[in-house]
Amino acid sequence: MEKPTSSLGLWRTQSDQLAQMTSETSRGGGAEGGSGGDSGGGGTHSRKSSRQMVFASPGRSGSGSKNTHIRKTRSAQMKFELDDVGSGAALSRASSASLGFSFSFTGFTMPPDEIADSRPFSDDDIPEDIEAGTRKKFQTEPTLPIFLKFTEVTYKIVMKGMTSTVEKDILNGISGAVNPGEVLALMGPSGSGKTTLLSLLGGRLRNPALGGSITYNEQPYSKFLKSRIGFVTQDDVLFPHLTVKETLTYAALLRLRKTLTKQEKEKRAADVIRELGLERCQDTMIGGTFVRGVSGGERKRVCIGLEIIINPSLLFLDEPTSGLDSTTALRIIELLQDIAETEKTVITTIHQPSSRLFHRFDKLILLSKGSLLYFGKASEAMVYFSSIGCSPLIAMNPAEFLLDLANGNMNEVSVPSELEDMVGDSQKETKSGKPAPAVVHDYLVEAYETRVAEETKKQLMVPAPLDVELKSNVESMRREWGASWREQYSILFRRGIKERKNEYFSWLRITQVLVTAVILGLLWWQSEVHSPKELDNQAGLLFFIAVFWAFFPVFTAIFTFPQERAMLNKERAADMYRLSAYFMARTTSDLPLDLFLPMLFLLVVYFMAGLRLTTESFFLTMVIVFLCIVAAQGLGLAIGATLIDLKKATTLASVTVMAFMLAGGYFVKDVPIFIAWLRYLSFNYHTYRLLLKVQYETISPVIDGIKLDSGLKEATALGIMVFGYRLLAYLSLRRMKIH
Repeated sequence: MEKPTSSLGLWRTQSDQLAQMTSETSRGGGAEGGSGGDSGGGGTHSRKSSRQMVFASPGRSGSGSKNTHIRKTRSAQMKFELDDVGSGAALSRASSASLGFSFSFTGFTMPPDEIADSRPFSDDDIPEDIEAGTRKKFQTEPTLPIFLKFTEVTYKIVMKGMTSTVEKDILNGISGAVNPGEVLALMGPSGSGKTTLLSLLGGRLRNPALGGSITYNEQPYSKFLKSRIGFVTQDDVLFPHLTVKETLTYAALLRLRKTLTKQEKEKRAADVIRELGLERCQDTMIGGTFVRGVSGGERKRVCIGLEIIINPSLLFLDEPTSGLDSTTALRIIELLQDIAETEKTVITTIHQPSSRLFHRFDKLILLSKGSLLYFGKASEAMVYFSSIGCSPLIAMNPAEFLLDLANGNMNEVSVPSELEDMVGDSQKETKSGKPAPAVVHDYLVEAYETRVAEETKKQLMVPAPLDVELKSNVESMRREWGASWREQYSILFRRGIKERKNEYFSWLRITQVLVTAVILGLLWWQSEVHSPKELDNQAGLLFFIAVFWAFFPVFTAIFTFPQERAMLNKERAADMYRLSAYFMARTTSDLPLDLFLPMLFLLVVYFMAGLRLTTESFFLTMVIVFLCIVAAQGLGLAIGATLIDLKKATTLASVTVMAFMLAGGYFVKDVPIFIAWLRYLSFNYHTYRLLLKVQYETISPVIDGIKLDSGLKEATALGIMVFGYRLLAYLSLRRMKIH
C-alpha cells in the first residue's frame, strides 16, 4: 500500500515543479533571454526536468492526479505560446515517446552540445524505414541532362477479326515536354492510353503505326539511348528466389560500365540499397506467388533500384504506386522527387493519387480515350478547368475531380453554359439531367484545342536550352555492354543456379523421384538376368527408365522461356546482356542441377532391381540417362521458345512425347515403312537400345528382335538432338525480336 502512495507523491512533485518552472519562465522570459549566466542555469535545470518527464511512467499514478497534471500543463502551455508571440522567446519541446503527450516550456537557451545530450535518442539511432515514415533524402550523381519533347504523337493498333480488320486509335495527337529536374505525371482513367504513351516515350514501342515526333535533346530515339533510360514496368518482374542484395548486385555487375571493377560495382549496389532504405530486408528473398518475401513497397523500391543503379538521365515508371497504401505511395513519389532534383527527367503514370501525391508533381498530362485534356503545371490544372466553367461543387481531391472529368462524370461538377448548349443541340443527357460522358469528352477536348493547344505547340517549337556538346553527346553515344560476353555468361550462370536450386531441390521433387524409384525397385526386386529367356521382364524396366527421363525434362523445360519471357524482355530492353550469353547460361546452368535427381533415382533402382553389377555398366547407364535428359530438355526448350503460349506448348509436347514413346521399339516391333522414320527422331528409341546394349551385350547379340551393334549411331543421334533442339530454341528466341 505504501508503494502506490509514494508513486503518486512523486508525480505530484514533478507536476508542481513543472508548473512552478513554467510560471517563472513566463514571467522572466525576456530577461533570461538577455542574461547569459541565467541561460546556462536554466538550460541545465530544464534538461534534467525533461529527462525525468521522458523516462518516468505515468501509468503508475492515480487517474485523478494524472488528469489534473495534464490540464495544468496544457493551460500553462497555451498561456506560454500566446506570450511567446509577443516576446519572441525560443520554444523548446520535450516529447515523451511512451506517452504521446507534449510538454512545452520556453524562456531559456541551451548550448548545442547540451541539446544533443538532452535527446533520449540521436538521429543515428533511428533506423531508416521509408514505409514507416523515416526517410533520408535520396542522393544520386548528376548525369547527362535530357530534354524530352513530343509533338502530335498518334498511335494505332490493328484488330483482326474473323471477317474484317479494324484500326483502333490509341493516342490522338498528344503533345508535351518535360525538362531535367521535373516530374511529369500521366493521369487518366483505365484505357486512356497512359501506358502506351509512356512506352512510346521510353522507346519500348517501335512500330510503323507511330505518328508525330519524339525528340531527346532535339534528336530522335536511337538504341544508344538505352544506357541513359531507366524503365520501371507496372508489374514487378523479379526472380522470386533471389534476395534483394543478390538482385541488385547482379544488375550492377551486368549494367554498369566495363571501366568499373567488380568491387566498385558491388559498392554501387550497396549504396543503392542504403539510399532506398532496404538494408533491413537485403538478405530476404524477393518472393512471389508461392514464396514469401519482401513487402509490396520494398519490392517496388527494388524495381526502382534496378533502374537507378545505372544513374539514368530519363526514368520512366508505369504506375509505381499501384497496390500500395497512401503512406508508402507518398514515400515512393518523394523518392522520385529526390531523383529528379539531380537534373534527371522523371515521367510516371498514375491512376488515382491522393491529394498529397498530386501536389508533388511538377507537370501533368490528363488523358481520356487517347485524347489530351490538359498539359501544363499540375498546380494550375484546377485553375484551367475553372476557367472553362468546370469547378467542383464540393471539397474534393483534385485528382478525383480530374478523373471525374476524364470519365465524363459531372455529378459533383458545375456545368458550363457552352456544355449545356451542346447538350441541348444533341439532346444527350443522363437520367440525372447531367450531360452524357461522350458530350463532356468532346467539350473538354475542344476546349483544350481552342484555348491551350496552339500556345503549347508554339512553346514546343522553341529550341531547348542546349549547347552543342549536349546535342553531340546524344548523337555520338555508342551502344556499350556493361560486361564482356564471357563475364555476362559467368554472371548469368551463377544467377541461374542460385535462382533455380530451390526449385530443383524442393522436397516435393525429391519425394516424387524417390517414391517412383522405390516402387520400381520393389516391382523389379532382384530381377537378375542370366539367360535370354529372363530378358523380357527386365527389358520393361529399362524402357520405363528411358520414357520417364524423357517425359520429366520435356514438361519441365517447356515452362522455361514462357515463364521468363517478361524478365527476358525487360532485361534485353535495358541492354543488360546479349541474347546468346543468356541462352547459353540458361541452358547450361541446368546441367549440374539435372545430374542430382537421376543419380539419386539410379542409386535406388539399379541395386534394388539387380541390374548388371559392374562399375562400367553403372556409369555407362548414368551417362546414357543423362544424354536422354539433355536431349529431351532441348526439345522442351524448343517447343516453349517456338510457341511461347503454355497451352499450345503443352499440347504439342504431349502429342510429341506420346509419338516418340510408341515408336521407341518396345510396344511395336515391326513399324510400317512409311512411318518408320519416326523412330529415328525418338530419343526414347535410341536410349532404350543403348540401355539394352550396356546391360545384355554379354548375354545375347539380339534382344527381343533388336540387334545390338556398337551403339555409336544411337549415341551420335542423341548428341545431334542435344545441340539441334537447342539451336532451334535459340533461333525461335531470335525470331521474337526482343529489344
